[in-house]
Amino acid sequence: MADRLHRQRGLILAAIIFVADQLLKWIVTGPLGLTMVGQQVELLPIFDFTLVHNYGVSGGLFQVESPTGRWILTGVTALIAAVVLRWLWSEKNRNDALGLGLILGGAIGNIVDRVRVGYVIDFLDLHFGTFRPFLVFNIADAAITIGVLILLARAFLSKGESHEGGE
Repeated sequence: MADRLHRQRGLILAAIIFVADQLLKWIVTGPLGLTMVGQQVELLPIFDFTLVHNYGVSGGLFQVESPTGRWILTGVTALIAAVVLRWLWSEKNRNDALGLGLILGGAIGNIVDRVRVGYVIDFLDLHFGTFRPFLVFNIADAAITIGVLILLARAFLSKGESHEGGE
């Protein structure tokens, strides 16, 4: 019974991340009017919405310039999302299920962008003057990163403990 609850929570979290990601992307490119790469809206002295079109993966790696490359990258991301969904479906640990939910929701959000517009819409821009600790990112990217960190932390911190724990 607990396994089913963990799965449900992971799937609900994935849905929340997906909706939040797509909604915020729509707000930024619609009502806020950021339609050209580089346009900004300053929110705080250290945080802006800055529109970037990401044709690669996280961190701007593996930039693709052709339609074939776009669809290969989309397919690889979809395959990874399917593996994460399968893992989530069999996961018995609550924290791992939530981490997987974050990854799944983020992956689906970025897949939808690639299918819909051909690139991932990034806009979250944290900076301290000219220093930027991260490239411009989005909710999906943040969720994927946090999900991976949760899984890694649990893997390193739970050495010797039963993975079946269910917490």
